[in-house]
Amino acid sequence: MSEADVVAQVEDGATADTIVVDDLGETGLEDAIAKSVVDFDEGDVVIGTVVKVDKDEVLLDIGYKSEGVIPLRELSIRKDVAPSEVVSPGDKIEALVLQKEDKEGRLVLSKKRAQFEKAWKEIEAIKARDGVVRGEIIELVKGGLIVDIGLRGFLPASLVDLRRVRDLTPMIGQDIEAKIIELDRNRNNVVLSRRAFLEENQREQREEFLTSIRPGEVKKGVVSSIVHFGVFVDLGGMDGLVHVSELSWNHVDHPSSVVSVGDEVQVLVLEVDQDTERISLSLKATQRDPWQEFAAAHKVGELVYGRVTKLVPFGCFVQVAAGIEGLVHISEMALHHVDLPEQVVTVGEELWVKIIDLDPQRRRISLSIRQALEGGELAPEYRDAFAEYGYDEEGNFVGPAEGEEVVEGDAE
Repeated sequence: MSEADVVAQVEDGATADTIVVDDLGETGLEDAIAKSVVDFDEGDVVIGTVVKVDKDEVLLDIGYKSEGVIPLRELSIRKDVAPSEVVSPGDKIEALVLQKEDKEGRLVLSKKRAQFEKAWKEIEAIKARDGVVRGEIIELVKGGLIVDIGLRGFLPASLVDLRRVRDLTPMIGQDIEAKIIELDRNRNNVVLSRRAFLEENQREQREEFLTSIRPGEVKKGVVSSIVHFGVFVDLGGMDGLVHVSELSWNHVDHPSSVVSVGDEVQVLVLEVDQDTERISLSLKATQRDPWQEFAAAHKVGELVYGRVTKLVPFGCFVQVAAGIEGLVHISEMALHHVDLPEQVVTVGEELWVKIIDLDPQRRRISLSIRQALEGGELAPEYRDAFAEYGYDEEGNFVGPAEGEEVVEGDAE
């Protein structure tokens, strides 16, 4: 037996353990150690096991003659993060070799840069197919936000949403989706746009919505904004416009006098323009037309009570119901000749008038003060209130019964 093959045997009953003194054969000890050490260069990405986590660094076993050190600044793309929040002992991670041996003889690694290299390839592939990245907003910086997409993606404030967001702080911690609009490998710069993602989504939703909506349908919506020419109503897929002329059957001075932002409304779809992606709506079409209601309840020859709203050179206008105004021509203002309307009535005055013409299609009604003075049939809504007053044999109102006097309060 040669010296190289010396074997020590320890016998204990039927059990024997064999201890090999030298099993390297022809290979020397230094060569054997060299073969067991991982071979790599600076800039390579290696895989190792976390063996220790300190407050300012992490030790990583990559099979080298000494453990690698990942300084805190090279651990994560996030600032002010504790190492224990990033890795734990036993974790298998990738790291990029920064220095095989620094001035202290240590192997210096970077998890952050290994992650960057891997993420950059993925980002380039996503950009090539015009895809979408997803990540958490981790930091507020001058001019925008930083998004964790495996690397630090910059999201400018102007591209955060469809409308300008004044306070970006509440968005920190939110997961978002965004389009990549700029890649610069030399500066390691990635610029994102969440607005582009939202616009693309909105465009798809609009196209789908526009193909599903039909003129004549009644839709529920919420008033989203008010402008001088009308209001915009959010229909759930996109906004439609209710022009000021379609807000009410009555005259509208400003849309805000009819609705407020946030109001829930029912609207009729008037028109859908696929080319311009515009939807025209009507609010008044879902409401009762006061002219049709008035025409159904009244007829020519009836007496109605009204209030003078405006004087014009050719007569005056009298409101006889909500949203219903009729004209009393100057020739119908009195039994005698009248030169000027103000000789007979004043704005705000209340009086009886007779319906002498009613055209609901043209939304016009002609009235007469002169003929009302001669008496006539009361409109149905006044008959109960004036039942004690005088009527002729045909049921026409001829004024107060003997000894009675109609006072203004009774007329109202």
